[in-house]
Amino acid sequence: MDSNLRPRRSALYLPASNAKAIAKARTLPCDMVILDLEDAVAPEMKDAARGAAVAAVAEGGFGHREIAIRANGLDTPWGAADLAAIAGSHADAVLVPKVDGPEDIQGYQDALGSAPPAMQLWAMIETCASVANLPAIAATASSTRLSLWIMGTNDLAKEMRAQLTPCRTPFLPFLSVAVAAARSQGIAILDGVCNEFRDLEAFETEARQGLMFGFDGKSLIHPAQIEPCNAVFSPSETELTWARAVIDAFALPENAGKGAIKVEGRMAELLHLEQAQRLVTVAERIAAHD
Repeated sequence: MDSNLRPRRSALYLPASNAKAIAKARTLPCDMVILDLEDAVAPEMKDAARGAAVAAVAEGGFGHREIAIRANGLDTPWGAADLAAIAGSHADAVLVPKVDGPEDIQGYQDALGSAPPAMQLWAMIETCASVANLPAIAATASSTRLSLWIMGTNDLAKEMRAQLTPCRTPFLPFLSVAVAAARSQGIAILDGVCNEFRDLEAFETEARQGLMFGFDGKSLIHPAQIEPCNAVFSPSETELTWARAVIDAFALPENAGKGAIKVEGRMAELLHLEQAQRLVTVAERIAAHD
C-alpha cells in the first residue's frame, strides 16, 4: 500500500509495559498503535518494557493497524538497546524522540542498519531546535527510512515555556510550517496529542484545527479519543460527492485533454482531480478497514 494513501487518522500511544492495554489495542478501531518505551515508562521498567514491546509485535493480532515502537533517544542509557531490539522485531516502524536536526536522523538510520528494508523511521518534532531545522530534517527522507513526523506539542511547550491553551496560539506558526516541510518531501505528518481525554468536545475542536492545517491524523493518549478522531479525519459524504463528480466530469470524452472544466457550477482544475482521486482512494481504504 502506498503509505501516502494509507489511512492514518488515529495513532494511539500505549505504555509497552501495560500488557492489558496492549491486548485491548488489538480490538480498538485506531489506524496505528504506538508501543511507548519513552515517556510512559519509568526508568526501572525500561528493560522489561522493551522486551514486552518486541514480544507483543511478535505475537501479532493487530490486524490492519500499523505498529510502531517509540524508542528512547540514543543519548539515553536505553536508546541503543531499544534500537537494536526494534531493528530485529517485526514492527512497521520505530518512532524516535527529540530530533533536533538532520544529523539525528542519520544517527538513527545508522542504528537501524540491520532492520528489514520495509521498517520505517518516524520522528517526533518536539524541540525548539527541530522547528528551526524542519526543511533540513525533511530532506533526509530521500536517503533514509524517514517517512512520518508526529508533533510533540507538550514537549515543545515545555522547551518554549509557552502556555498550551485550547486554541494553541503559540504553536500555530510551527504547525503550519511543519506540515509544509513534511509535504515538500512526501512525509506523512500527525498532529500532537490533546491532553483533554475526558472532554471530547474540546478534543474534537482541536482535531478539526489539525485537519484544517492539513495533518493526516492525530496522536492520541486515550481510547475514548479514537472514534471522534476517526470521524474528523475521514472524508465527509459532502466531500466525497464532490470528488466523485469531479472524477466523472474529467472522464467525459468532451473534457479529454482539458486542464480546467466546470463541475456543478464550480471551476475544477487538474489539481482538483488529483485531490479528488486521493480522497476517494483513502475513503475506500477506510471503508475496507472499518
